[in-house]
Amino acid sequence: MTDIDREEFDLALLEAGFGLAAEKGWQRFSLVEAAQRAGLPIDEVRARFPFRHSFLFRLGRLADESAFRDDGLSGSVRERVFDLFMRRFDVFQQYREGIRAVLQALPTDPALTLLLSAATMDTMRWMAEVAGVECSGFGGMIRLNALAGVWGFALRAWEKDESADLSQTMAALDQALDKAERYGALKPSSGRLMEEAESRTGIADHPLELET
Repeated sequence: MTDIDREEFDLALLEAGFGLAAEKGWQRFSLVEAAQRAGLPIDEVRARFPFRHSFLFRLGRLADESAFRDDGLSGSVRERVFDLFMRRFDVFQQYREGIRAVLQALPTDPALTLLLSAATMDTMRWMAEVAGVECSGFGGMIRLNALAGVWGFALRAWEKDESADLSQTMAALDQALDKAERYGALKPSSGRLMEEAESRTGIADHPLELET
């Protein structure tokens, strides 16, 4: 199976699976039933998705891949975090009702909550580094937890947001980022500060030439 085949395979399963979750709830979700609905070989689904949680982790990776794709991400740390989060929501929106079913199941599924919390913190570290947030040391740990809080606040808004353009989600994200910025949770890393300085002075585009 080629990489393209794997991607098409996974997307077909995600569409079928989240459709089932929306209809029956996450607690009754079955990878076997999802495979049958998608018309995919059950043995291959078993090989690629050995656990139900693997299905959710694949969605997370898909959302991260979309967020981290290098297609014009720019601006301040705050602007970068905003764009990265909204790119994830754009992917989530494709499976909206199924994801909402998963979120509704969290209060009664501690194991799922723990697993998704760990996966979220891993994503937040990647998000922080891509956006240029300083995340080293104890202060960095606090900032990562603050980012996770921003994501959680925006996610709850997204869950209730019925607007076509996700305007309520964006407003909630803006509000959470305002608070995070006030408390220093979006402190730029040294590397990001250097990039901003080079961008302002043009050093990156016009390197010094040594006389010979």
